[in-house]
Amino acid sequence: MNFDDAKGLAFAGRMNAPGHGMMTPGAQFGAPRQAQYNKQKEYSFLDTLDPKNQPKGYAPGYKKGEERLGTSIMAVAFNGGVVIGADSRTSTGSYVANRVSDKLTQVTDFVYCLRSGSAADTQAISEIAKYYLSIHAVESDDDVKVATAAHIFRDLCYHNKDRLMAGIIVGGWDSAKGGQVYSIPLGGSVVEQPFAIGGSGSTYIYGYCDDHFKPGMSKTECEDFVKRALAHAMTRDGSSGGVIRMVTITKDGPVRSFVDHNDLPVRQ
Repeated sequence: MNFDDAKGLAFAGRMNAPGHGMMTPGAQFGAPRQAQYNKQKEYSFLDTLDPKNQPKGYAPGYKKGEERLGTSIMAVAFNGGVVIGADSRTSTGSYVANRVSDKLTQVTDFVYCLRSGSAADTQAISEIAKYYLSIHAVESDDDVKVATAAHIFRDLCYHNKDRLMAGIIVGGWDSAKGGQVYSIPLGGSVVEQPFAIGGSGSTYIYGYCDDHFKPGMSKTECEDFVKRALAHAMTRDGSSGGVIRMVTITKDGPVRSFVDHNDLPVRQ
């Protein structure tokens, strides 16, 4: 606060004391800022489109805000492993901040998480979970179970649910149960599912997934299922796009694959 602002606040305090009438909101900051307050009252949405009124670093009409993973993420379990996939678009309001981001985060040798929500929140959660799981692996002298990783994420999301915007899908393979998929939505619950979808693009493909999912699909069928479902979500959802990144996790470890935007399996 500068000296002029301090004088204005002191003046407002005297005027709001007993015996004085209440001041207008603009006059709280002193008479010199009354004109500025009046100008702000007349500020309309159309004014936000004027480049002269834009904060430095923002394009006209775009919303300020944190980077969000307006996204499409998906994981499908099969007999022997799991296939996970995501689009690559990260947005700040209407502005695409990153068109080739990687939303598939490896937390152990055989477990990945898929992130949707606030990019900052989900990156922090995945790094903290990875740290806890690395300590657990050393202390137990054994491979981390997928369920253990999912419940670590659940614990972090649940106990910080009033401060986070994070939807997580955990997928991986372990020697106890094979391929597994766990969904941790906003709020911090955890549910094991044969397949899980998340992000803003998921609302467009619930019907597609219910119609095309079949229990007992092979690895190739799961990869094709994930690829086609994500491509459909990316064509419908304005906050999803870019390329498709996929990881197939089996007892032999994770194998990454990539689908270029020009090769998306969608109807033209």
